[in-house]
Amino acid sequence: MDLLFHSAETGPRPSREEAEEAVRVLLRWAGEDPAREGLVDTPRRVVRSYEEFFAGYEVDPVALLQRTFEETDGYDEIVLLRNIRVESHCEHHMLPIVGQAHVAYLPKRRVVGISKLARVTEAYARRLQIQEKLTAQIANTINEVLQPRGVAVVIEAEHQCMSTRGVHKPGAGMVTSHMLGAFREDQATRRELFAMIGRHLAVG
Repeated sequence: MDLLFHSAETGPRPSREEAEEAVRVLLRWAGEDPAREGLVDTPRRVVRSYEEFFAGYEVDPVALLQRTFEETDGYDEIVLLRNIRVESHCEHHMLPIVGQAHVAYLPKRRVVGISKLARVTEAYARRLQIQEKLTAQIANTINEVLQPRGVAVVIEAEHQCMSTRGVHKPGAGMVTSHMLGAFREDQATRRELFAMIGRHLAVG
């Protein structure tokens, strides 16, 4: 399992008290007084929010896909879950990445409960990420476990590291895609997917 907090490479996980003290250090660095009334509980709140933001490190995405179903009456067309809400954080500035993912696969023998596609997406999103890697991780995991005829993941998202700092370009969206199997090899299959997504994306 790719669980950061249990990795020998990162060492033991800091305690909650150490994490809260780190927030106090940042508050002092920003010029604030962590002891003032409005900030006295901020370290505790930040640590609790980080537990939610980065809960994906405690989830094994492969395990989420282990339960599959073979009674499909021969269904072998596209399975697509559109508009999955994506809330992640960029690993360069630790600022939010917010958007939506479209996850599709072409079953060979097995299908998986649709909620599992959303859960796999969330498991990877709730980690420090770059969008390109996030897109590939979701597709590669589905491909590895289900071994379908094809997998496609498209993510459209806005990055606050670009909209609230740096070049300050709010509203600029980034689109990434990762195609495997039939979605990569067959333009007609890819066009069908984009028609189902309802987006005018390049299919060449």
